[in-house]
Amino acid sequence: MGRILAMVGVGVLAVLAAGLAWFALQPAPPPPPALPPPAVLASTPARDQLTAEIARLGQSIDGETGIAVVDISGGWGTSWNGDKLLPQQSVAKLWATLALLDGVDHGRISPTEAVVITKADLSIFNQPLRDRVGDGGLAISLQSLMEHALTLSDNAANEALVRRVGGPWAVQAVLAAKNLGPDIRFGPGERELQIEAAGLPGWKPEYSFGRAFWVDREALPPDRRLAALKAYLADPPDGATPDALADALARLYRGELLSPAGTQRMLSLMAHAITGPERLSGGLSPGWRYAHKTGTGQVDEQLATGFNDVGLLTGPDGRTYVVVVLIGQTTAPVKTRQAMMQAVTRAVIAYSEGSRGEGLGISQPLAPSP
Repeated sequence: MGRILAMVGVGVLAVLAAGLAWFALQPAPPPPPALPPPAVLASTPARDQLTAEIARLGQSIDGETGIAVVDISGGWGTSWNGDKLLPQQSVAKLWATLALLDGVDHGRISPTEAVVITKADLSIFNQPLRDRVGDGGLAISLQSLMEHALTLSDNAANEALVRRVGGPWAVQAVLAAKNLGPDIRFGPGERELQIEAAGLPGWKPEYSFGRAFWVDREALPPDRRLAALKAYLADPPDGATPDALADALARLYRGELLSPAGTQRMLSLMAHAITGPERLSGGLSPGWRYAHKTGTGQVDEQLATGFNDVGLLTGPDGRTYVVVVLIGQTTAPVKTRQAMMQAVTRAVIAYSEGSRGEGLGISQPLAPSP
């Protein structure tokens, strides 16, 4: 078991329109509180119990799973397979938005700037924007694209953000500049990532529509499909370790990655995500809230890949925890995966309630953030 070393169609569009209208009227949340330097913390019953439960849950389903939890205010964390590189899938949309907001912070980009998306620019799989792109294209603001990318996990919106910042390499450069690498990779872009993982020879424009992608994928010999998917899993170009993701989200919350305005904007977008309601969110208790990003990879036969949820869990008392669950690969049913994620959320809530009043004590120090 690793331990965190850092301190750390139409109906959908209707929901989106209503949600974004509401979102636009909301005041920005207050900036994250300033935190003291890393503490030197002892083992306590609550920490030991959470560590044991995270390890149990990490082993409770077949396949490869990574879990990380960070008590931000307490400066303590724990993980299972925390140093394992696992596929992010759409969790990586966080980094495209981070790169764009970094451009805003440096005056290179305005969130009100409009870009045009054409049918040739469309991506693959989930992309609610597709139905709005006519023959003349769709003019849309970068702010709206960020909302689509993080609240609906819209692939077309995210690809447009990546193009605006200069391509996948530019996103990776921002991660490197903020000392978030090498254990967080951005990848080559959604289209390239998915066709390579499927074993297809190349991109076709028709893959943006209907079931063309799936028809071509299913026409491949099963052993070729499986070999391509296993090659992807062995060295995912969009991979990240749970520990690195947990550290990145803790640093985002603490305001270390973006300006105060950029931090507030990104956390607000994560708070309005509507994807994965039965994943980590499904374990929430009354008064708790969760700001997050999900990711879901391809399924071939019984093998599911990249079933993920990462975010910030905040209790009624304002204490905030980073929670990262990456299921890299498994044959477990969806309900089993969801139940495990919900159990992680309940374990963190139990830890929060059980750790009140515990002394900090003295033990081994936490390493500084990279």
